Amino acid sequence: MAFKSKNIFINLPVKDVKKSTNFLTEIGFELNPQFSDESTSSIIINDNIFAIIMNEERFKEFSKKEIVDTTTASEAIFCLSAESREQVDELVNKALSAGGKTYSEPQDHGFMYGWGFQDLDGHLWEVVYMDESAF
Repeated sequence: MAFKSKNIFINLPVKDVKKSTNFLTEIGFELNPQFSDESTSSIIINDNIFAIIMNEERFKEFSKKEIVDTTTASEAIFCLSAESREQVDELVNKALSAGGKTYSEPQDHGFMYGWGFQDLDGHLWEVVYMDESAF
């Protein structure tokens, strides 16, 4: 049987935990104070997906590798599913209003619609709606 994880924890280094926490909660995610302190915030994306944002000093306790300079390189793209095209636009527009930046223009492929933004630390987030009835 294949391995199936019940939860996903995305660990991200950030310059300022407070500012990044405010950004993520402003666009609609929830803070889990039980696993948050001055150096770390646990952000609930859904019941099984969490973004664990840590200041760079704390993050370095978990990885000996250099932290990616997101102004010149991409570490990954975190893609979130949306329930509609409108929800894609709503989340990206909230991110832009909260200080994020666009990293891609909206892409409409008929059955699939997506748009992406960069958070305050340059991490890339994609929001995608896929019309499953088109399959």
